[in-house]
Amino acid sequence: MPDWGTLSTLLGLGSSALRSRSQVHLCEKTFVPTRLLALLIVCCIALPAQAKYGGGSGTSAAPYLIYTAEQMNEIGANANDWAKHFKLMADIDLSQYTGTDFNLIGYWRTWEDTKPFMGVFDGNGHTISHFTYGSVEQDYVGLFAYASGLIKNLGLIGPNVTAGGNYVGSLVGYFDDGSVTGCYAKDANVSGNRYVGGLIGLGVGSISECHSGGSVSGEAYVGGLVGLLDLASLGRCYSAASVSGNDIVGGLIGKTAHDDTTVTYCYATGSVTGYRYVGGLAALVERGAVYKCYSVGTVLGHLYTGGLAGERKVLGQIRQSFWDTETSGQATSAGGTGKTTTQMQSIDTFFDAGWDFVLTWDICEGTNYPVLRWQIPIGDLRCPDGVNMIDFSRFAQRWLDSFCSPANDYCGGIDLDASGHVGFDDLSILTDNWLEGIRY
Repeated sequence: MPDWGTLSTLLGLGSSALRSRSQVHLCEKTFVPTRLLALLIVCCIALPAQAKYGGGSGTSAAPYLIYTAEQMNEIGANANDWAKHFKLMADIDLSQYTGTDFNLIGYWRTWEDTKPFMGVFDGNGHTISHFTYGSVEQDYVGLFAYASGLIKNLGLIGPNVTAGGNYVGSLVGYFDDGSVTGCYAKDANVSGNRYVGGLIGLGVGSISECHSGGSVSGEAYVGGLVGLLDLASLGRCYSAASVSGNDIVGGLIGKTAHDDTTVTYCYATGSVTGYRYVGGLAALVERGAVYKCYSVGTVLGHLYTGGLAGERKVLGQIRQSFWDTETSGQATSAGGTGKTTTQMQSIDTFFDAGWDFVLTWDICEGTNYPVLRWQIPIGDLRCPDGVNMIDFSRFAQRWLDSFCSPANDYCGGIDLDASGHVGFDDLSILTDNWLEGIRY
């Protein structure tokens, strides 16, 4: 704002024509000379508007920026912003919110009263720690209670979600037609009644390159990653969560429920315990297809229990998929092929079934099961898994190599930045990922 004495001089006004700055009120009904009024309006218009959240305007070009727990909590209180764009700019901790203090994003109260988050939330590679929510009877519980749109590149660390109702997940309770990609829940504790998942309770749409770990429990339709898959595609995902329930309990998903549902290039490693329809990967493949997947976790159940799948209905398909008969404790399954641990850690088992070990999978034979390519850190050049001195030794052998190209896989993968030669830029990438392990 301009200096008031200067403004008086410029306008040729006496000191009595202006009050001191602390006494000037633009909305006060008093005489203000026309020239002064015009200048004051211009000055006020030029003042910047107060920033919302941490900045931005909610568009794709200028998303709302989220830096703090308080700003994250504001999203749930501003339903008019649920079709906007958001971007997380820092790792944040939500431990200050307990019980039902946190404002969940999106809601479904009745069939006539619903409002999902329909915008874009970009986690930007950051994490949200200690999201906690506890309710005895509430349905639709998750960081996003009811959502569509796009949620991407977001990690949840130590979420603790306990609900007595249905549609419960650490990230989304009910995801209705959109995309969730590059998201995960680590050390999660999720419990509910029906449609309970370590990441998503019920999923419709596309879910890709996501994973979960921790513990998941419920009464029915319980999955380590997703409780129920309706009209959805689930690809390149895995769960290491231990899962327990009563009816329809799976290591990765509880049930597939639509003809066009697909589960491709996925796996589960956690233990699974239930009573009826219990499977290491999927409890009930009612419709749709499970394709090139595997499971290795312990499976305990009474009725319709299997190493890979508990039950498969006539409209469900399971193809080119496997389970470990030794670690699961199950010799049979409603689909898939049972193999020993040694066979499950051999590339030949999967290669013979048409699995892709160039773009989709990788394996350290004899020491590990297949893992997804996106799990492998840059610089992990050879077995065993992880970036270590063995990888550095291989890197050093190709130091200053030239003529790297797609034709020779960029010098056997040593040209980490695909620049055409092995040099200091590649060394910098290697050191940035030093001692990184497989992304579990």
